[in-house]
Amino acid sequence: MTDLGGMIARFGRETGLFMTGKKSPWGSGGGNDAPTSSGDAPETTPPPAAPGAEGPRNPWLPPQSGDGPKDSGRRGPNIEDIFRNRKGGGNGGGGGRGPNIPRLPQRPDGKSWAPVVIGLVVLAWLGTSMVHLIAPQEKGVVTTFGSYSRTLDSGTAVTLPWPIQTVKVEDVTSIRRESIPEGDGEKLMLTADQNLVDLTYLVRWNIKDLKLYMFQLADPDQTVREVAEAAMRQSIAEVNLNDVMGSGRAQIEQNVRERMQRVLDAYRSGVVIQGVDIKKTDPPAKVVDAFKEVLAAQQDAQSEINRAQAWAQQLTARAGGEATAFDKVYEQYKLAPEVTRRRMYYETMERVLSQTDKVILESPNTQAYLPLPEMKRSQKPQEGGQ
Repeated sequence: MTDLGGMIARFGRETGLFMTGKKSPWGSGGGNDAPTSSGDAPETTPPPAAPGAEGPRNPWLPPQSGDGPKDSGRRGPNIEDIFRNRKGGGNGGGGGRGPNIPRLPQRPDGKSWAPVVIGLVVLAWLGTSMVHLIAPQEKGVVTTFGSYSRTLDSGTAVTLPWPIQTVKVEDVTSIRRESIPEGDGEKLMLTADQNLVDLTYLVRWNIKDLKLYMFQLADPDQTVREVAEAAMRQSIAEVNLNDVMGSGRAQIEQNVRERMQRVLDAYRSGVVIQGVDIKKTDPPAKVVDAFKEVLAAQQDAQSEINRAQAWAQQLTARAGGEATAFDKVYEQYKLAPEVTRRRMYYETMERVLSQTDKVILESPNTQAYLPLPEMKRSQKPQEGGQ
């Protein structure tokens, strides 16, 4: 311990940290004037001052001139003296010059502008926190210390200043749109016939009750997205792929809107759903080629079915017309059987014989005749030509 104390004292003398041999500004001698003994603390009691000697001087006061009274150095430091010393003022020329502190210019009457500036700042703060302009498409909610107070309609409104009352304004007229999924993401859903479909749809909604919208749900926008996804999955699971890809979109959109509104009303969300629009219905990207082939085969099959149905309808119509004509002929036959029979015979022979160029009539009074001379004469020119 003695060696450590000696090393500290020697270091202080070499660096000038201890004012050896000089009078301390606090009235005590140098750090090594008092003898030390091993194991005992050094004597710290200062010696009695001589009669007529000056007492300890305050180091924070400026140097004292010789004309002033001897006891003036004993008074406490004044704030004006401290700032004067920082600016290099006072009678003493010692001490470094401190930074110059800027002062506000004085008014013509000699008073400071500080109260005027402070008053203007307070008025601006009161104006911005008490007077509120609400646009025609907006409404505002007033909260007093965070608790709901009232709802403001469009126009000018006055409230208590912040932080007593605060106003939050929201657009309650404009239609908000949520596109699901965001960006180019894929949203696969399962249909009733166990097929996957990639859906992209748009939800249109706005605020119906601003109080419920702000205080009932923690995140109303995210709630709308989650409810829309749940309602769409439920509606897609009830229909087949052909309905989703074809003419069933309108019914699906209506079902989704009604389901969403029921759930949001149960949540007391203050939101009204204006509509749901399905923008894209595609098969998954990995099976799109196979899906196109299946779709083409289904279209071919459907075209064949349509062709067969058209032929059947045509044949049925023709048969129906013939049956109607036969019924009319039968009615005439009952009135005159022989005449009707002969007329039908003539009509049938006319229809059959009109398509042939040879007619053979067989009658018991007709004698068979074979024109051999004419046949021989016609054969001779043919033989000469050969």
